[in-house]
Amino acid sequence: MPEPLKKTASAFTKKPKTLEVVAGGGAEFVAETGKADAKVKWQRDGKDIQASDKYVIKSEGVQHTLTVNSVTKEDEVVYAVISGTSKVKFELKVKQEGTPTGTPAAPAEPAAPAAPATQAASAAPAAPAEQKEDGSANGAEHGHVAEKDEDEPTKAAASTTGERQAENSASTPQSAEEVPTLQLPTENQDEKPSDTALARKDSVWSCGEAATEELAKLDDSTRSTLFIEKPQNGTVTVGEDITFVAKIEAKDLLRKPNCKWFKGKWLDLASKAGKHLQLKESFDRITRIHTFEMHIIKAKENYAGNYRCEVTWKDKFDSCTFDLEVIEAPEVQQIDIRSAFKRRTAPVSGGDGQDDAGELDFSGLLKHREMKEESTEPEVDVWELLKNAQPHEYEKIAFEYGITDLRGLLRRLKRIKREEKKSAAFAKILEPGYQVEKGDKIRFVVDLADPTVDLKWYRNGQEIRPGPKYIFEHKGTLRMLTIKNCTMADDAAYQVTAGDEKCATELFVKEPPVLITRELENRDELVGERVELECEVSEENAQVKWFKNGIELGASPKHRFRTEGKKHWLIIPEAAKADSGTYSVKTTGGQSTAELKVDMKPLKILQDLTDQVVRAGQQAVLECELSEANVGGKWYKNGQLIYPSEHIKITHRKKVHKLVVEKMALDDDGDYTFIPDGYSIQLGAKLRMIDAPKLHLDHLSKTPEIVVVAGNKLRLDIPVTGEPIPRIVWMKGEKAIMETGGRVRAESFPDHTSLVIDLAEKDDSGSYKIVVQNEAGEDSAQLKIKVVDIPDAPAPPIVTEVGGDWCTMTWNPPDYDGSSPILGYIIERKKKQSSRWMRLNFDICKEMTFEPKNMIEGIPYEVRVFAVNTIGMSKPSEPSKAFIPLAPTSEPTLLACDGVTDTSVSLKWRPPERIGAAGLDGYRIEYCIEGTNEWIVANPELTDKTKYTINGLPTGEKIFVRVKAVNVAGESPPICLTTAILVKEVVEPPKIRLPRQLKQTYIRRVGEPLNLLIPFQGKPRPKVIWTKDGAPLDLSTINVRNTESDTVLFIRKAERINSGHYELTVQVEKIVDKATIIIQVVEKPGPPMIVKIVDVWDTNVALEWTPPKDDGNANITGYTIQKADKKTMDWFTVVEHYHRNNCVISELIIGNEYYFRIFSENMCGLSDDATITKNSAIIQKDGLILKPPNYNDFDFDEVPKFTHPLINTIAVAGYNATLNCSVRGNPKPKICWMKNKIIIENDPRYRMFSNQGVCTLEIRKPSPFDGGVYTCKAINALGEDEVECKMEVKGGFPFQELLMQGVPPNIIHSYRDSKNILPPK
Repeated sequence: MPEPLKKTASAFTKKPKTLEVVAGGGAEFVAETGKADAKVKWQRDGKDIQASDKYVIKSEGVQHTLTVNSVTKEDEVVYAVISGTSKVKFELKVKQEGTPTGTPAAPAEPAAPAAPATQAASAAPAAPAEQKEDGSANGAEHGHVAEKDEDEPTKAAASTTGERQAENSASTPQSAEEVPTLQLPTENQDEKPSDTALARKDSVWSCGEAATEELAKLDDSTRSTLFIEKPQNGTVTVGEDITFVAKIEAKDLLRKPNCKWFKGKWLDLASKAGKHLQLKESFDRITRIHTFEMHIIKAKENYAGNYRCEVTWKDKFDSCTFDLEVIEAPEVQQIDIRSAFKRRTAPVSGGDGQDDAGELDFSGLLKHREMKEESTEPEVDVWELLKNAQPHEYEKIAFEYGITDLRGLLRRLKRIKREEKKSAAFAKILEPGYQVEKGDKIRFVVDLADPTVDLKWYRNGQEIRPGPKYIFEHKGTLRMLTIKNCTMADDAAYQVTAGDEKCATELFVKEPPVLITRELENRDELVGERVELECEVSEENAQVKWFKNGIELGASPKHRFRTEGKKHWLIIPEAAKADSGTYSVKTTGGQSTAELKVDMKPLKILQDLTDQVVRAGQQAVLECELSEANVGGKWYKNGQLIYPSEHIKITHRKKVHKLVVEKMALDDDGDYTFIPDGYSIQLGAKLRMIDAPKLHLDHLSKTPEIVVVAGNKLRLDIPVTGEPIPRIVWMKGEKAIMETGGRVRAESFPDHTSLVIDLAEKDDSGSYKIVVQNEAGEDSAQLKIKVVDIPDAPAPPIVTEVGGDWCTMTWNPPDYDGSSPILGYIIERKKKQSSRWMRLNFDICKEMTFEPKNMIEGIPYEVRVFAVNTIGMSKPSEPSKAFIPLAPTSEPTLLACDGVTDTSVSLKWRPPERIGAAGLDGYRIEYCIEGTNEWIVANPELTDKTKYTINGLPTGEKIFVRVKAVNVAGESPPICLTTAILVKEVVEPPKIRLPRQLKQTYIRRVGEPLNLLIPFQGKPRPKVIWTKDGAPLDLSTINVRNTESDTVLFIRKAERINSGHYELTVQVEKIVDKATIIIQVVEKPGPPMIVKIVDVWDTNVALEWTPPKDDGNANITGYTIQKADKKTMDWFTVVEHYHRNNCVISELIIGNEYYFRIFSENMCGLSDDATITKNSAIIQKDGLILKPPNYNDFDFDEVPKFTHPLINTIAVAGYNATLNCSVRGNPKPKICWMKNKIIIENDPRYRMFSNQGVCTLEIRKPSPFDGGVYTCKAINALGEDEVECKMEVKGGFPFQELLMQGVPPNIIHSYRDSKNILPPK
């Protein structure tokens, strides 16, 4: 039954491991499955492998084998074995013949640059992590643990190992009920450490003993940049406190540095501060030292590990690592391994078989682990030893007890179940684990509660059958399984089932220990010689480990391992001073130790370095010769290590060491030292350069003179070269400039000289000379300095002309242009009462005149000017005199001649469209007699009226007139009459301008006022006569008022007697114009005269009546008929707006008697009274007889008759005009339009419409030529009728324009004579 919360078990009980073979040989990979019938397939680089001569695949029971024959470099890939959902990856590494054991020909991956020596020794850098069942890397099973050693060179390795342990503990903290993470070694433990680790180690320890301190002084690359005191490694007992201190000096720091404490790599301890961890910091103002402290209170076991302190300040960074070791209190406790060996609680409770659920928990063992020496008892239980061990001790235990498959053993240990409840089938179950020596026998015993139950034994899930190896026994209720001559194949999981219950155990077969039969021997060697340390063990091809000073060694170019049968060698190809130390070899059954001492060979100096003096740009060579050819060395300059480059080349040929400096420069001066590697001697020499002085003026070659702005500081730096440092002199003219001078001074430096002028002035302009001189030569140069300034302010500007919103201003240039040409000017203005100046031009004005615009008329303004040169803008000029923008008005409008007499001319006009802020003082009228050019002022004083009469003019002369508007700003442009006026009274024919509403019948109701205003024209003043129906007016009821241009007819209350034809006569001398006005005063009509019942039949009554005697002076528009029942005499309207004089009333009620009455109706409404029938109409109930009436056919034929006449019209030239009238006739008459009795046909300027008797003539954009008499004529078979009207067109074109448009002159003359509209030629 599967266990809850437990991962799926792997199908493999033994997994293939990564192998390293020699090219041409064979490699065999072995895998074992839990079931004998499991299907297994092998893959190479993700592709299935088929059996062939190259690849031999075998399967025997649970064991599966892949053999690769004739291995080549191409076979160095990743392989995999798959069974079900389980997949295990491994590698095949191929080395070339002659390559030492453990050194791969081509590493699969580069080693980590910071890998410690211990980690490199215990890890295979090319071996990939084994894959879990789900495909993820099992990082926990591939962790590496290094034992800590007190020797100083191993601190870095111990620090890194502790850091990794701390990281694991920080990322997955262990609780009391969790299984600890297992850290296991990889298959190849003899792999070489990374080259980077070796290089780092060699760089620190490869020198001789006497030169170590001196090299540390010369190379400061490892010194701390911020720390003055670093935290040190510490050891604390469980439950005690410990403090780590870091100090940083703050003399060069402007603010407090930032300090962080970490455990492992990334766990920031600031987030963990609390009861057991406190972080403090302080600052001593006297010593200016920052102190950072980390207090650990009541330490626990899981606090052990590697810690790191990091300090940052701006771009500076420093860090240090330290280790914390937590030791248990020396208490001896008796551990009940069964009580400590417990399981996690399964989430599913209840039911049988749940006692074995959950995963194994070793936390009880980990918490009560005792720190004790290696047991001296002859028999050790490996199961209990692993249960009580820390994860980092697994590898050591596996090596000591010969455990080859440590990972599998640990997985089996986790699967061991502990029975919490008493089983119903078993009185006594198997122990959780057993161990046996290889070759011995083991017995499993269970006690059954029911001896009759069926019992079966299983090994790795497969049932065990009796045989010589497996013996089954039973004694009462005891059941026993004995396994004889145990081998490594018997190391497996065993299970016994009794009915439905089962119990399981694990068997560990321990190999006998490997003993050392021949010990290591102490050796004394010289540097550079080959060293071989040899030992012999009791078993062939046994696994051994080599150590130096307690640190495990791995295969590398520095250390090589060789095995032949029982013999094992550690080979150092070229011994170095750092290889001295204590070497040991360990097996599962013993250890041997020997001392190796490596001494330096004596060194002689055959040729020493010599001091040299070299000119600049030449080659310098430093050379020395040593007695040993294979001794390297390092070159230093002024104590700093020199690295080869293109400029400095370092060579070593046999015994000669040479340093060549190409193109000697000043930076190459100094003390040079050569130190042989591994020796305390050093060779030194001085290298010195000399050079003639030279001024470097390349940066000034493009500028013939140096320009400086007045008031600014000038610092002119001139690079100077020369060795030794030359003497420098600055001069202006014949006067030398001293270095201790005030405002103008010279400054000299080793690599340049400077001329400094504080607050430059005009007098500083001129030529300067610089002279440099030393023992190697002399150089000089001339420099020209020009001081420029902003120009002086210009003189105040002058405003020469003023307009309505503008003015014209001029100014003179400034007296001093600042030694730089004037580029232009900037103009500003402001209102006089304001202090805010506004810039007027964004582009500088290059002229000395300007016209400001967009000013407010009537507001006083001031203007000023700035001068601009390349340096800047001058101060502003003084403001100009204040000025006010004012403008004359625009010209008067609509000037016309209002009248002419023999000695005078009357004029009228309208005010100007724009008057402005200056207002309007009046008008000035001038006239000029035709033929002269003199304009005479008609009014000595201005007139504020818009009409004026010029008197005293000569009769018969023609004059031109003009009018000007005058204000403070002056006279406006004049308005003139285009034609001359003849000074002679002209008779103007009278003309009545009859309003449109009076051109048709003018209707008013009785009692309403009647007020008619009729304009006319004519000169001299026309005589006005009113008549009514040919008789004079009754002035008692009618009021008349006449003026020069119109007449008014007024009746306060109109009566019907006021209706009639009114005729207006306007007469000037003998010329007469008449107009007729038809006035109709109306009121409500009277009732019909007689209403009678003509006939009664069925439910119908026929009525007839006669029109009313009084129609109210208006046409009868209809009748309203009402009925009333004789019983109630309530009147109800039957018909409204009825037009005929007879009517049939239907749908009356049978048996009722009715009376009828009729109202008359005209445009004023219904009559006040109605006429009632004298007799009543009785609707009979029966005996109805229909008497059909006789109808006469109605004749609809009608002669054409215009119901609405044409109306005289005045049109405006250029705007469409329409003439409308309405006609009635049957058959439908034909419509014909005529102008001046001439039929209008095919003329695009006319459009004619006729719709429902309404006739329309549209004249498109008429001109004066289109004026005249228009006639509309309607014709059908019965007759004809016509109406006419006059149309005048105002405006239009003068005579010349009509001629230019092609109008015949005779038409123009005839039209002008008849209408008198166009002006004379």
